[in-house]
Amino acid sequence: MNTKNTPRDPDPVPVPATDEELLSQCRLETFRSGGPGGQHQNTTDSGVRLIHLPTGIRVTARRERSQHRNRKAALATLRTRLEKLHEVEAPRIPTRVPSREKKRRLEAKKRRAETKRARRPPGTDET
Repeated sequence: MNTKNTPRDPDPVPVPATDEELLSQCRLETFRSGGPGGQHQNTTDSGVRLIHLPTGIRVTARRERSQHRNRKAALATLRTRLEKLHEVEAPRIPTRVPSREKKRRLEAKKRRAETKRARRPPGTDET
């Protein structure tokens, strides 16, 4: 079976149209972002983690100082990750190595072999 032309999941979850519907399918966790950003980030729970329950996809956002903006960013990231589940990869079409390239590679190998042969110490029968 060729799996490259089929979606990754046999029954992918449809992506909800609105953020409210998508948020209802998720578990929302907040946490202290930490890192650069000063006292505000270290004292408020502005980091947002969304866990999409049907698929188990986990997304975090902690860039902004506001929890609401981080929630919007996390929802946008989750939406793109869910849409990626529905993508179908295009089949790879193998290409042939051109004859000119084959010839060039063989000539380079011959030159390299000749260089190595010239570096060898002389054999016992040549002295």
